[in-house]
Amino acid sequence: MEVDFSKNVDGLVPAIIQDAKTKNVLMLGYMNQEALEATQQTKRVTFFSRTKNRLWTKGEESGNFLELVGIKNDCDSDTLLIFVKPIGPTCHKGTDTCWGEANKQEYGFLSQLEEVITSRKNDKENQNSYVASLFRKGINKIAQKVGEEAVETVIEAKDNDDELFLNESADLLFHYLILLQAKGFKLEDIVQTLQKRHK
Repeated sequence: MEVDFSKNVDGLVPAIIQDAKTKNVLMLGYMNQEALEATQQTKRVTFFSRTKNRLWTKGEESGNFLELVGIKNDCDSDTLLIFVKPIGPTCHKGTDTCWGEANKQEYGFLSQLEEVITSRKNDKENQNSYVASLFRKGINKIAQKVGEEAVETVIEAKDNDDELFLNESADLLFHYLILLQAKGFKLEDIVQTLQKRHK
């Protein structure tokens, strides 16, 4: 991998640190040639510290190392994207990221939908919520709804109306997310199960 250290001040290039699993950006540091080589050799991310004016391995004092998974160089060969497995919080302030965010797996809109389902489930006062009413009726009713939506999805799959098929598929997925929470699980638990099966 050819990195152009000559473009930037003091021969340093930005190194964006990204969790290899969650894809969340954890921090930004700077590397010179020596720091990059140390990272590749030790498999622990090492930066050039501008304040300490020396090489600095993340976690050398705290034990919160960033274990190297992979490195990509950008199109101009002057910025690195480093994939890591973090051991403990990344930020020196004790947070998962240097932006104070939790380093949890996100699934875009589906994660937002899960949060809405959770809030409706926990809102005992909202009597008008469809989701809350399902939770009040219990696991049997929720499981029944998943079964009904699954049958309707199969029926629409055999026809040629794509819009109806997509709508029934959305209904099925929505009710399945409710069923997961009724059983005490989240989408992440299913993803982990699928990952264990993947060879």
